[in-house]
Amino acid sequence: MATLTSSTTPEPEREHPVIAWLAVAAIVLVSLLIAWARIEVHGTGDLRAALYEEPEANASHHGDAAARDARAVDEALATSRWVSTF
Repeated sequence: MATLTSSTTPEPEREHPVIAWLAVAAIVLVSLLIAWARIEVHGTGDLRAALYEEPEANASHHGDAAARDARAVDEALATSRWVSTF
């Protein structure tokens, strides 16, 4: 019975460096296209509001618990909508 030795097994083929760099460039390009499409579809208003909004200042303007609860639901929906696009 013949046994396989390291001399009879083929060497694994290595990926060419140019192919590897093209794959990385394609991934970066696709990521940029997805971000651009997200901005075109949804705009940047919700992103600006999320970045520049001060939660403590807005919470003090709401007098009753119902308004605070409605605001929390709106923020949760906006956050989940933003996260689901990526």
